[in-house]
Amino acid sequence: SGPAITHFTQVPGGWDAFIIVFIGSAEAQRAQIGWVDPADASYDQPGLLRDDYYPGDIGFDPLGIKPEDPEELDLMITKELQNGRLAMLAAAGFLAQEAVDGEGILQHFQTAMIESADLGL
Repeated sequence: SGPAITHFTQVPGGWDAFIIVFIGSAEAQRAQIGWVDPADASYDQPGLLRDDYYPGDIGFDPLGIKPEDPEELDLMITKELQNGRLAMLAAAGFLAQEAVDGEGILQHFQTAMIESADLGL
């Protein structure tokens, strides 16, 4: 309960360790898919990507919507990156608003709806 900025501290003990292990295992799997084993890479090329790896593509496409055309794929990836950036800005705005007055986004929405109704909008 309360502002979203305080939610992670409200997670019961033990769950934060589970979250860290889950994220760590997902990142380790992604690293195994995308990066050359350091033992197989030369010393002057740390973090060498595999030749057949496209950054971010770990083969997860359960709905089969990934375009086959490379130009269309690049366009889709660019759109997704822009969408993610906009979402991060929106989330930062929500957190800043909650940090200022302590009210959550739903309380702000309800207040705005009530004020709109009072003004006849």
